[in-house]
Amino acid sequence: MLRVSLLLCFLLTIESVSSSTDNFCRDDFPPAPAFVFGASSSAYQVEGAAAEDGRTPSIMDTCAHAGHFHGATGDVACDTYHKYKEDVQLMADTGLEAYRFSISWSRLIPNGKGPVNPKGLQYYNNLIDQLISHGIQPHVTLHHSDLPQALDDEYGGWVSRKIVKDFTAYADVCFKNFGDRVLHWTTMNEPNVFVLGGYDTGFLPPQRCSIPFGLNCSRGNSSTEPYLATHNILLSHASAARLYKKNYQDKQRGFIGINLFAFWFFPRTKTIEDELATQRGFDFYIGWYLNPLVFGDYPDVMKKNAGSRIPFFTRLESQSVKGSFDFIGFNYYLAVYAEDNSISLKNTNRDYIADSAMKRIGLQNDTTFEFPITPWGLQRLLEYVKQNYGNPPIYIHENGQRTRRNSSLEDWPRVKYLDGHIQALLEAVRNGSNVRGYFVWSFLDSLELLDGYESSYGLYYIDLDDPDLRRQPKLSAHWYSQFLKRKNVISLDGFIKSLSHDRVQ
Repeated sequence: MLRVSLLLCFLLTIESVSSSTDNFCRDDFPPAPAFVFGASSSAYQVEGAAAEDGRTPSIMDTCAHAGHFHGATGDVACDTYHKYKEDVQLMADTGLEAYRFSISWSRLIPNGKGPVNPKGLQYYNNLIDQLISHGIQPHVTLHHSDLPQALDDEYGGWVSRKIVKDFTAYADVCFKNFGDRVLHWTTMNEPNVFVLGGYDTGFLPPQRCSIPFGLNCSRGNSSTEPYLATHNILLSHASAARLYKKNYQDKQRGFIGINLFAFWFFPRTKTIEDELATQRGFDFYIGWYLNPLVFGDYPDVMKKNAGSRIPFFTRLESQSVKGSFDFIGFNYYLAVYAEDNSISLKNTNRDYIADSAMKRIGLQNDTTFEFPITPWGLQRLLEYVKQNYGNPPIYIHENGQRTRRNSSLEDWPRVKYLDGHIQALLEAVRNGSNVRGYFVWSFLDSLELLDGYESSYGLYYIDLDDPDLRRQPKLSAHWYSQFLKRKNVISLDGFIKSLSHDRVQ
């Protein structure tokens, strides 16, 4: 039977959110630190200095140097490794209350396990101290698709149970050295996409797949490894969370969670087949992780469709994973249609995508570069989680608009996107969703996994041909800054009128 909350989507139109929040301000949300607004990044996408001061390659380096990010690499990227002081000052000038970044495991522990790199330790200590000195709350992610290549070479990384011990030891180093100042820890960034792209279709690192599901992979098994990697990721998360809660949380007073990528799915047609496919979409994309975390086991439809290919939780494993979080992070960008593809279940050789028996269809022509602006999807996603998973504390860790990198600094599509989504978030908060923060992706234009340097999500533009990599504010940076700083209401009309007066210095 379909869940009652899913049926709500048929009663709502797919138009932009219409509410009384056309004029809104920062003070309509709870004050910091109860609710924070910030921006996000990840280590490989912004740090640069890829071979400096003891850092060794990660699977991201390997994938980039094989030419899979449109020929782009993170060797230099935004060079935040050297420019972190300048960037933190820019964050403060913009008015950020929090900054979400990831730690490069192979910069901190070059072999993935064993001795800590003093230079790496110093860099992250310096960055954290710089943020705190400017009143900016650090939110740290431990794994953002950049497993040390040494561990992938040694035992296959996330497909091996050995990873649980090594990830927990890495997390322990971070808690021990940074936990006196870092209060928000995220173990994994969108592992549901990481395993789909890295172990099924093979278009993301570590590029494991098998024919016919993925191409150009020299190793892997698309039928089993996405499920196996997910199982080990959940066990690794639970192990690190258990360690934090046992040894550090009482003293450091922090929080630990995990992050997931989420679409809002809605049926392509009003047929029962597409309605059921929509529910499978939620179960396969979100329930794959949230069900074990909240209820202790995978969704029934996943166990039925994947059969023996999906690992089972022992009683102790289930108890360890269940409840092993203080918050859930979501990366949300857009809503998509779900269409039934049950015919895929007739195939004897299936991967995760075939098991889901669902096609994901975009709302607009694939040749359109920018995302459709669907803030109502964010609002309904939060309502769905509230109704089905007990309304856990939530952070929107990524939300942003994709544009071409060399487009104008007058990025109106991004301004309209942020305006709509923050309004929708306000409505969700007023309706009782337990949201604690919102982070724009991204603070700076950076290396993107799907487009290299051809696309842009940043509030600030960086000319890669400029030796100094000067940061230039876009219109969206001015809009976000005005939203964060002004006490009076803000609207797009009001923002237009204020452009000549309220510019980020």
